[in-house]
Amino acid sequence: MSRPPGALPPQLSPAAAAGTLRRVARFLGRALPLCRAHTVEFYTRGLWDRLVAPRPAAVLEALRAAGPLALRRPLGEASGAAAALWDDDTFSNVFCENSKKLINVHLFALAAKYYSLSSLGVCTPLEDIVEALRGDNQGTTGIKTDEFMNNKKSHEVQVMSELVDNIANYCGIKQVIDIGSGKGYLSSFLSMQYNLKVYGIDSSNTNTNGAHERNRKLKKHWRAYQSRGRANLKSQRLEKANDRPVESEIKCKAINEKSLNNDSSLQSQDQVTIQDLVPSCGFTEIATSETSKQTEVDLVARTQSDESRLSEEVLAILHVLPADAVEVFSSSQCNCGELCEEEKAQRKMASLKAKASKSSESNLYFPLTSCITAETELSDIITDLEDCMMVGLHTCGDLAANTLRIFTAKPEIKAVCSVGCCYHLLSEQFENQQECPEEVWGFPMCQYLKDKGWCCGRNARMSACLALERVAVGQMLPTESLFYRAVLQVIIEEIYGVTKSDRHVGKTFSKSSSFIDYVRKSLKKLELDDSKLPDSCIMDYYEKYKHRMNELEAFNMLKVVLAPCVEVLILLDRLCYLKEQDNIAWSGLVKLFDPVKSPRCYAVIALKKQSCV
Repeated sequence: MSRPPGALPPQLSPAAAAGTLRRVARFLGRALPLCRAHTVEFYTRGLWDRLVAPRPAAVLEALRAAGPLALRRPLGEASGAAAALWDDDTFSNVFCENSKKLINVHLFALAAKYYSLSSLGVCTPLEDIVEALRGDNQGTTGIKTDEFMNNKKSHEVQVMSELVDNIANYCGIKQVIDIGSGKGYLSSFLSMQYNLKVYGIDSSNTNTNGAHERNRKLKKHWRAYQSRGRANLKSQRLEKANDRPVESEIKCKAINEKSLNNDSSLQSQDQVTIQDLVPSCGFTEIATSETSKQTEVDLVARTQSDESRLSEEVLAILHVLPADAVEVFSSSQCNCGELCEEEKAQRKMASLKAKASKSSESNLYFPLTSCITAETELSDIITDLEDCMMVGLHTCGDLAANTLRIFTAKPEIKAVCSVGCCYHLLSEQFENQQECPEEVWGFPMCQYLKDKGWCCGRNARMSACLALERVAVGQMLPTESLFYRAVLQVIIEEIYGVTKSDRHVGKTFSKSSSFIDYVRKSLKKLELDDSKLPDSCIMDYYEKYKHRMNELEAFNMLKVVLAPCVEVLILLDRLCYLKEQDNIAWSGLVKLFDPVKSPRCYAVIALKKQSCV
């Protein structure tokens, strides 16, 4: 008999979380000028001379001496017992008190490592929480997601879906709401691999329609699978000898081996994967499902003849995903306004019809189109809302923060597992110093940073999206393209007198054959006349700044090293917000993914009190 799930792992106390946040904020308060600077303005604003005292060669040498691989490791692992002697005061001499310039690069690198999540000790190991949630129950085995997803998405979906399933089982719920579901990879996998009822909500009609199109393709292939199954069934019938009891195995290419005994009924569900059903199929969009208990009862009904039982067995498996299993709903009001009563009635009727037609199907995926804010009423979107959990895989900008706010406010939502991304798209309360007390902001969320009026700034949040781990394993920074853009800015300001523009250069670098070509294409995009700028003048600017390219390289390396600390501040802000709520039983940060494969790898996880504990 399996052991039920046990107590959840120890969690960081509210005081400890807040204390860690204060320490990180103190360091970043001195270091953020490096991240707030935009590399486009690197030469026009003289950023190197303003912010860094050592020469570029010395900075690069110090960072290389520390070693990019060493910068990835926790401080204690990389530096031995000496790490235990370091504290916040150790790093007070990284920057000059008067000029505020960076003066000690080696200490800067150590400080960035010291204030990373891996060294702060605030994360709960994934293995610990999975073990506590699962107990002795074994995980579900099924298809390999790399059959129908790229390597990065496959890694993310497999790891996160297993965790979500464990949380759902722990809380005793079967409904999952996937916020920012995109193309529905996580949603469809949760539904078909783990038999969960998933509502995937995305603001893009294009993504919702994409899910519908994938289902259309699946139905197209499914008819071929059904024909093949019927042909194999006919062949099996011809091979039957005399009137033997039904103990034959159905050896169909489309089905895993499964026995049907004459005097017993099925005791448990069997999983069927698309690979098992169609070994040579090219369809790669939707993965797997399970037969429902009701279907199993129907399959072994004793009133059926032996032949009918065989037929039902094959066809039930071939129909494991109904032809219209993906239901598509779209909110006509994507401006996040309240739904009118007529729309609510229409949506409720559509939901009732869907449930009536699929009463025996619990593992369904419903893509919905709707704009989600902190004030969103989920019951207006999901008419059969029940006890559920919210998930988000790389929810963009404010959506991650709003997911946590909705979770804390709605009693039906028992748990949340959110992995955010696109920090540069977060709205900040104190960025523009505008008094909007009723506005809901993406950052900050916790009371401490609100009281301090803390602001990162867009450029710093953009820096938080940089991937130190990828740089550490040899993925180089795009120094040349950044250099081109920085020199172009000098030309724009000195020749055209333009300091700000609503237009963007975009990905011109990859389409350019030379610096001259880059400048001319960029000027056209910015709607500036390039005819008055001869090639010789363009090359003069290039030669003038070419020897200073190492400044830009060193500056960007400093930003990459500091990037994890900015991400720590944002994640700890969200964790501290959860710690401030009275209805949360457990909350923590968990590293889900390999950061080289998926740089935004940390999940904010929380479970509510009462039914989940």
